[in-house]
Amino acid sequence: MLGNRFDVKDRVILITGAGQGIGRAYAKAFAESGAVSVIAELNGDNAESVAREISDAGHRAHAIQTDVGDPASVQAAVDETLAKFSKVDVLINNAAIFTPLKRRPFYEIPLEEWDEVMKVNVTGCFLTARAVSPSMIENGSGSIINISSSTVPMGLPLFMHYVTSKAAVAGMTRVMAKELGAHDIRVNTVMPGLTETEVDNVGRTDELVSRIVDIQSIKRVETPEDLVGLLMFLASPASSFITGQSIIVDGGIAFS
Repeated sequence: MLGNRFDVKDRVILITGAGQGIGRAYAKAFAESGAVSVIAELNGDNAESVAREISDAGHRAHAIQTDVGDPASVQAAVDETLAKFSKVDVLINNAAIFTPLKRRPFYEIPLEEWDEVMKVNVTGCFLTARAVSPSMIENGSGSIINISSSTVPMGLPLFMHYVTSKAAVAGMTRVMAKELGAHDIRVNTVMPGLTETEVDNVGRTDELVSRIVDIQSIKRVETPEDLVGLLMFLASPASSFITGQSIIVDGGIAFS
């Protein structure tokens, strides 16, 4: 009986930004565990590629080209998911701008870059959660997992727009959890550390990675696989009484 509470089989998992990087790893892991991974991704070719990768392995996935900063695009993605699968059990708000960002003092960040980061990282999270909430409320259940960052408690310098956006995500989570709890919908935040993926990261340097690993309690580079277990837990009935939490997965930086 206890084992079944960790089961995500047949759950419909809508994952934004799942065409590459950490999101791709989430999509593959959930599909391998018997869930349906819906890949909502700005780059349509990437979305289709990940969906084919999953399907070729004998699992279920569906790709939808989605701009999380565009309300109409977000609503269309949710509507298509509901039309095809009749429900959204879990939303993972993963889409974000980070890897293209250059490290620089906050007073040198161009306003247009600041606005774009906020549009995707904050407004995108709001729009997608807003779009899935009515169906979750109607079904009387659901889990929303907002992806923030361990850069928030670290106050990582030279990325102030990114850090600020991810702090907003953690705040949004607390409000969403309060407003949706009566409908048995849980909302939590996962705060990953610097995670190595196949995506080129403009702001990443060997010196930065070395410095971060040095202040971690666990002395190795974080990978997407380090995050999958927590997301599986938050997506499953095993976490049915956990909401409004921000959980850091960074190898032990926050309390170093």
